[in-house]
Amino acid sequence: QVQLVESGGGLVQAGDSLRLSCAASGRTFNKYVLGWFRQAPGKEREFVAAISGSDSSPLYADSVKGRFTISRTNAKNTVYLQMNSLENSDTAVYLCAARELPFTTSWASRYSYWGQGTQVTVSS
Repeated sequence: QVQLVESGGGLVQAGDSLRLSCAASGRTFNKYVLGWFRQAPGKEREFVAAISGSDSSPLYADSVKGRFTISRTNAKNTVYLQMNSLENSDTAVYLCAARELPFTTSWASRYSYWGQGTQVTVSS
C-alpha cells in the first residue's frame, strides 16, 4: 500500500510560479512511477506529468511542456511539480498518483494509488 499526501497549492496570479509536493509512504518508493494529474470543475481528469522510478525519466502533457518540471527525491519519498508561467487554464485540483509497474503512462486508469489533491487557482 502507498499513501500519498499533496501540498503546496494556493492562489497565484498568471505568470507566477508554484511548487507542489507529494509525500509518499512505503519502503519501495523508488520502484514506483509517480504522476501528477489535474481536474477542473466540470472537466475530466487530465494527465500533467509522470516520472519513472528507475531513471527518473519524465513524461509531460503537451499543455505543460516547457513550463512544468517533475522531479523526485527517493531519499525523502517525495515527488515535486515545479510550475512556472502559470495560466488561468492551469486552475484545477492537482492530484498525485502512483503505479507499481516501471513504465510511465498518461492513462489515469493505470495508476493504483491516489492522493486527495491540492487546489491551484490562477487569477488574471
